[in-house]
Amino acid sequence: MPHHLMNLRHVPDDEAEEIRALFDEHAVPFYETPPSRWGISMGGFWVHDDQEAARARALLKTYQDERYQRQRSAYEQQLAEGQVGGFWQRLRHKPVTILAACVAILVILAFSLAPFVTL
Repeated sequence: MPHHLMNLRHVPDDEAEEIRALFDEHAVPFYETPPSRWGISMGGFWVHDDQEAARARALLKTYQDERYQRQRSAYEQQLAEGQVGGFWQRLRHKPVTILAACVAILVILAFSLAPFVTL
């Protein structure tokens, strides 16, 4: 019976490539199904054998822990350098987009609360 190892929905291309390379490097016989265009099927990495599934899951766990540490340290470095900011920095870089989102939020709030306010 096939074992689903990992969902591919919202997985960046570089991560999927690294996982393929990891499985190839460790000779894990896997197959891949792509996610559907409309988000109905998730796609993912699969194996048939129970022992291979356990080995692949262990490899994935190690890989994901290492990737988390790499991404976290890169984010912290960007944060320290001032490349990643909060609301005010985003407002300075994309004022129209941020203001449009704020207006949309206010409109949705107004429509949601209007029945209760007019009682």
